[in-house]
Amino acid sequence: MNDTPGWASPGSSPSDGHEPGTSGPSEPADRPGSGQPSPQPDAQPQSPGAQWSPQQPPPAQWSAPSGPAAPPPGPGWGTPPPGGPGHWQGPGGHGGWQAPGGHGGWGAPWGGPPPAAKPGVIPLRPLGVGEILDGAVSTMRTHWRTVLGISLTVAVVIEVIVVLLQGLVLNDYADTDALGDPSATVDELAQAMGDAMLTSGVLFVISLIGTVAATALLTTVTSRAVLGKPVTTGEAWRDARPQIAKLFGLIFLLLLIAVGVGFAGALPGILVIWAGGGSGGAALAVFGSLAGAVLALWLMIRFSLASPALMLEKQSITKAMSRSAKLVRGSWWRVFGIQLLATVIANIVAAIVVIPFTFLAAAVGGDGIGGFVDGTGDFGWTFLVVSGIGSVIGSMITFPITAGVTVLLYIDQRIRREALDLELARAAGVQGYGPTPGS
Repeated sequence: MNDTPGWASPGSSPSDGHEPGTSGPSEPADRPGSGQPSPQPDAQPQSPGAQWSPQQPPPAQWSAPSGPAAPPPGPGWGTPPPGGPGHWQGPGGHGGWQAPGGHGGWGAPWGGPPPAAKPGVIPLRPLGVGEILDGAVSTMRTHWRTVLGISLTVAVVIEVIVVLLQGLVLNDYADTDALGDPSATVDELAQAMGDAMLTSGVLFVISLIGTVAATALLTTVTSRAVLGKPVTTGEAWRDARPQIAKLFGLIFLLLLIAVGVGFAGALPGILVIWAGGGSGGAALAVFGSLAGAVLALWLMIRFSLASPALMLEKQSITKAMSRSAKLVRGSWWRVFGIQLLATVIANIVAAIVVIPFTFLAAAVGGDGIGGFVDGTGDFGWTFLVVSGIGSVIGSMITFPITAGVTVLLYIDQRIRREALDLELARAAGVQGYGPTPGS
């Protein structure tokens, strides 16, 4: 940068392009301290190569160069500060350092970007963990009629089916008494374990169907709650109905993948056991199962956002899984941690409700609490009905929280990667929403 009179610091080198010792513009003769007479009007200007005067003025006497005013600062930088002690103004009075006690910078203090629009239960910007959990709870509180109506309906239907199956079929068919008998043979233990796994599997599939149905309906409710728009149960059903079959297919495909990966991990150990490997084969099967479980968990988190992608984007099953993998990429641990936290919180709250009902059911409808704790009690219809009421209430809590967190995680990842907040703001009718200058 070429030095100009008034901006060069004392003792600075000559301007670029002039060699030391060459001539340059002479100093004014009438400047205080120069000791030279003022030039006559008819004096000829000296050549432009004169050297700078060795006598520089004190720094306090320097002033900003005159000239055309600097362009006004751009939007977002504020107005120029007033002159006076503690303020410095640049050329033309624009911009400058601000006094201590305020915020440094050019112009008036900058207060940061404006707050994000919040037409619904979340602000339209990248969300924190607390905001995601709060958004799920706020959805349940704001649209409690629709949310609790959907959760109650699904939970009651599922629990009625479970109670009927347990009371009419499973309790008579499944014999698990050998699991608590120390003298039971290996064949009896194997038979009892098979019956227990069959019973648990049937109940799990039924509960899964209810979870899928609740998730499908609550996804629509949560997406409308983000925009601040109400939705009825009928509207949620009409919006979700075309995708429910695909959602069932997605859930069962994910289950098949998880079971297949776990079985593939245990398969080498199983083959060794069949070949007479003994304890070595059992150890290999255990370690293989653990490795398969870790891989299955990684895949399930990777595809955990496929459900809202399928429901909200009206995608196919494979496309929804691809979208989930893209959104989770690079954020696996964050998605895993938030979903684990939401699941733990929901199950703790549900357990606070379910456990008292279970002990009450054991006290009034079976062989007492002692038989329930020992696992030797014979529980009838009263136990099943009372414990089923507790399960319904617990499901009314867990369904909205888990479904809401999954949907809000999907929205948050799209905001972070695809600027979905702009689309949501336009859909919610927010005026003047967009990126601020300099952001």
